[in-house]
Amino acid sequence: MNKLRKIFATDSYIVPLVAIILGFLVGAIVMLAGGYDPIAAYSALFKRVFGSTYDIGEAIREMTPLMLTGLAVAFAFRSGMFNIGADGQVLIGMTAASVVGIKLAALPSFLLVPLAVIAAGLCGGIWAGIAGYLKAKRGINEVITTIMLNWIALFFANYIVRTFLLIPGQNRSEDIPASLSMTFLNSFFDNARLHWGTAIALAAAVFFYVYLWKTKQGYEMRAVGLNPHAAEYAGMNVGRNVIKAMFISGIFAGLAGAGEVLGVFHYQSVFAGSPGYGFDGIAVALLGLTHPFGVILAAILYGTLTYGAAGMSFGADVPPELIRIVIGSIIFFIAAQGIVRWVLKPFYFKRKKEKVL
Repeated sequence: MNKLRKIFATDSYIVPLVAIILGFLVGAIVMLAGGYDPIAAYSALFKRVFGSTYDIGEAIREMTPLMLTGLAVAFAFRSGMFNIGADGQVLIGMTAASVVGIKLAALPSFLLVPLAVIAAGLCGGIWAGIAGYLKAKRGINEVITTIMLNWIALFFANYIVRTFLLIPGQNRSEDIPASLSMTFLNSFFDNARLHWGTAIALAAAVFFYVYLWKTKQGYEMRAVGLNPHAAEYAGMNVGRNVIKAMFISGIFAGLAGAGEVLGVFHYQSVFAGSPGYGFDGIAVALLGLTHPFGVILAAILYGTLTYGAAGMSFGADVPPELIRIVIGSIIFFIAAQGIVRWVLKPFYFKRKKEKVL
């Protein structure tokens, strides 16, 4: 039994891959039960994503906020917390970037864009830091506070837009002159809305990995996440690490907000409800097993499925909501790894016998 566990540990990268395959199989079964052709549906999905350079660019654009919100949730999780508030932190980041971009529009672009991005990251971090402070100083569960802060962020962002940024007679802010758009690549991708937020997301993943696994501060955060009592006994400041972890987590989410308003829409709307970026980020973090590079790969998969869902609807007359079943099934199999290992078990035994022979 111990040998079998060693084999599974060595080939642990296979488990997520099999979970993805099983998710697609579950989706196919549901489509067949509904009278749809799964082969046509999946073909239409991937044709939608890879059918043209424009679609590839737009799919990358779809993946970008998922990368950053996934990193936000994963960073907090690695530090022992569950950040449900990435959605609110995205909104606060969007609002901060909009305020700086519009109110300081007279500044030259090479100053205005970095200022707007930095403001978005810092404000997202401060917003998440509120939950971290309440956790560290008052012992209040961060799940409760981050959920509540999501709603506060929604109405606060709408208040700022309506009071200071709104175009009279419209339900959105003025146009933001600051832009994260990759103009040199947009033309190559038929004017798809690619922006520098993608590069920021990749850099954030590298920072995540280096900080948590290669620095003393990261080691302390992981130690606090694994066992706060043992970390405190070892002389680590648990409260400070909790606040710092939530602050950094919020920075990632705030940067996602900056990418959306500066790189995609170039204005901020008055939202009727949550945009949902943060909640999708939870799914991406789980799919990526809360590892930064796993999160990037999970965001690519999630963004591909999300963007390609429209192709299923138009190309194969399959309801795009069915893609949520596929995503949900993949998350289920990732979470219930015992099922995946049970499916793989006969293959491992077969391979073991072949080695003996």
